[in-house]
Amino acid sequence: MDIRRNLPLLMTICFLSQMGGFMILPLFPLFIEEFGLSGWMMGVIFALFYVGKVIGGVPAAAIYKKLGGKKALILMLILLAGCMGGFALSTAAVLFGLLRLLQGLASTGLTVVVRSIIGDEGNVDNRGLYNGYISSSEGGGMALGPVISGWLALHWPLSVPFLLVTVCCLMAVVAAMGMKTTAQARANHESGDTLSDPLMEEPSAGVKQEPLDNLTHSLISTDEVVEPTTSDSHPHTTVSTAPPLSSSPSDAKYTQDLSTRRTQRQQLLGYGTVHFLEMSAYAVFLTYFALYAAHIMHWDPFATSLAFTVSGISTLAAAPFVGYLSDRMGDRLLLCMLGMFLIGIEVVVFLSTSSHLWVYVGMLIGGVGGACYMDSFFAHIGDHIPDESRSSVIGKIVSAAEIGSIVSPLVAALLMEVGSLYSVFVFNLVLIAVAIVVQAVMRSRYRLKEG
Repeated sequence: MDIRRNLPLLMTICFLSQMGGFMILPLFPLFIEEFGLSGWMMGVIFALFYVGKVIGGVPAAAIYKKLGGKKALILMLILLAGCMGGFALSTAAVLFGLLRLLQGLASTGLTVVVRSIIGDEGNVDNRGLYNGYISSSEGGGMALGPVISGWLALHWPLSVPFLLVTVCCLMAVVAAMGMKTTAQARANHESGDTLSDPLMEEPSAGVKQEPLDNLTHSLISTDEVVEPTTSDSHPHTTVSTAPPLSSSPSDAKYTQDLSTRRTQRQQLLGYGTVHFLEMSAYAVFLTYFALYAAHIMHWDPFATSLAFTVSGISTLAAAPFVGYLSDRMGDRLLLCMLGMFLIGIEVVVFLSTSSHLWVYVGMLIGGVGGACYMDSFFAHIGDHIPDESRSSVIGKIVSAAEIGSIVSPLVAALLMEVGSLYSVFVFNLVLIAVAIVVQAVMRSRYRLKEG
């Protein structure tokens, strides 16, 4: 798959799907009145969406590896279009909940497939930039979606926005069908290779990024040596770093494989923890900011929708530049930490004032923070996870992180019951702070190994 040729189509797909998701976001309070749903039932429907996101990551990764990026994208988008069309026709809460579950599956599936395509087809020098373009297109959808649906809901029946989102998803299907693949890309995909893997082509370029590149290169090298040899002419210095605990080459390889698997488990735990905390904070923001704006800041719905739009425009503008900066700096975890810090500033601003201007400035800063985090996080994974397991790891991380999207709003609801909406966002700040600390620990370990 030619990533440069297909990147505009991937951006179109992400723009349309993200716009559709944010078009329906402000409509749920209206659905409570439409269907006469209780607050608890509405909470269950919200939770089902995130349940779908939790269980959707691993199957999406398997579908991606089995069918390839193009077919996997088409499948996820058709499922998403079916859900949106079903929303427009739904008359029962049970059906609505089922559709929300499937929507969560498709939403996570799109994230896994798109980010896996960037990780597999990009390299150390451009993954940050390409992820930046994807985040930028998602920011554009986030900016337009709430404004469009809010206007439509004022003048048309509630089914009309969902029908429009269905059309957007079908347009995204057409874009996915236009993606080009090559025989070489398909052959490489089946064998677990990529067209331009910097770890296999230029091991020295990987060393200057992070020390774990040495480990992943070592794993690839030992896999290529099928039969043990007694010759000392093997050129890979990374293999020689394994301690000579055994005189048998097969024993040395076994010891090295154990060390590599242990390192990969630590990586997965670290990445999963960070993304769990980030998604937990994001879910709290999405669920409770509108309530906070209405009851604490006394904003009207249009002003609240405009806040989402400002954040989306900020991400749209900043993401490509941040992605480029991530590639040039090489220190992607530092940019992840900066992104979470900027998101924290956004929260502190609207906790401190109800001024429209200052809150919008905070949203502008938070949008840049979101771009910093998302671009650098997925690019970092692409740099350090071996090709054959990259999509699977991304799927597991995304699914595990969505558990936070279920748990954190429930914890926030309890805090709101015993405290106030203000305490909800104090909890949000705690999640952000812990995420920064975890990333700082991971970064220090990388730098110690590098030194």
